[in-house]
Order: sequence, then C-alpha cells, then structure tokens
Amino acid sequence: MTLWDISPPLTPDIAVWPGDTPLSREVLCDIARGDNLTLSTLRATVHLGAHADAPSHYGDGAPAIDAVSLEPYLGPCQVLEVHVPAGGTVPPEAVVPRLAAPRVLLRTGSFPDPRDFREDFVALAPGLVDALADRGVVLVGLDTPSVDPFASKELPAHGRLLAHGMAVLEGLVLDGVPEGRYELIALPLRLVGFDASPVRAVLRSLDEPVSRPSRSP
Repeated sequence: MTLWDISPPLTPDIAVWPGDTPLSREVLCDIARGDNLTLSTLRATVHLGAHADAPSHYGDGAPAIDAVSLEPYLGPCQVLEVHVPAGGTVPPEAVVPRLAAPRVLLRTGSFPDPRDFREDFVALAPGLVDALADRGVVLVGLDTPSVDPFASKELPAHGRLLAHGMAVLEGLVLDGVPEGRYELIALPLRLVGFDASPVRAVLRSLDEPVSRPSRSP
C-alpha cells in the first residue's frame, strides 16, 4: 500500500505568515553534551506547515480545534490539479464537475517552496466553497497558506467555510501526488482552546489491489 506524506518538513526555515511566530527549538538536555537524555521545547504558531484551522480562527464564539469533529480529517478524498493565474481564486467550474469524493485537496502549484513565503498564492472563490458544500463535501484542502488571498481582510472563503461547517487544511504539499482518490489521514491535535493545529497529513492509496495470503490446495 502506497503512502504519500503531504506535510512539509518543519524546520526553523519554514515560512510562516508574516508577523506570526516562527518555529524554534530550545534544547534543555542533550545526550551529545553528556546528559542522560535529550529534551527540547518547541515554540511556534499553531498555523505551522500543514495545519487545520479551527472555526474559532475566523468566527467569534466558534469552536476551538479541540471541539471539532475528527470525522472530516479521516476518510476518502480526491486530489485535483487546478490551473489558476497567480493571485487568483479557484472558481466552482474548475472543481465541481470533477468531484468524486467528500473531501477534496487542490494542487495549485502556486506556493512551491514552503520556506519562501509568496503573497501571490492561489486561494478559493467563496462560491466554490458554497458549491462544494451543496455536493456534500466535508473538507477542502490546498497547497497554500490560506483559502483567502493574502491581502484579504474580510476573509470571504473562511466565512463560507464557517457557514457550512466545512473543515479546511492549509499548507499541504501535493507535488508529485497523482490526481485521483485516496484515503486522507490528517488528524489535528487536541489543543484545548486553540485556533488551529499542525497535522501530519498522509494519503493512502485506495486503488491498489489488496494482497491476500495464498491457500494451500
């Protein structure tokens, strides 16, 4: 069974949203220094690398990440490549006619290096979120830092996600993943009260034949 790791490596070089907290590690104990174990502290934004936004990130009084259902983050999904000019938004007609799963991950190719923050990444049209919800989609993900354009203050796509109760994954790495259907595994941590959680997002193949032990005649 083939697995695709669609999470970027988390190092101090990974880009975060301008003004957000970059990743850092403080080593408290180190076997290499003669300590009996290695122990370290992590400091970073919870919107780090591949991550799940909580409704509380964009909705006053909405649930934090520990209170959301895990169901959207685990199950059949579809990877689709979309072609949209830099800085644009993905319209419904680029996705909806090809839908074949209740979770959809969009490869835009507009944020190719997770270490280099680009402001012209592709986002989602609010109408696309509405159209996906109308067709029973429970989660949408993409390979950029946000479902809304960099300069957006009103965050209309986030607002439609909130209205429909749809889960979202941002910051995925979908390069090299063929279009098609997979099983998605991308569970957020149970961070009580937090507005997001990093995830280790993985795709597992669905279409490969399952090997079965041979029987003796």
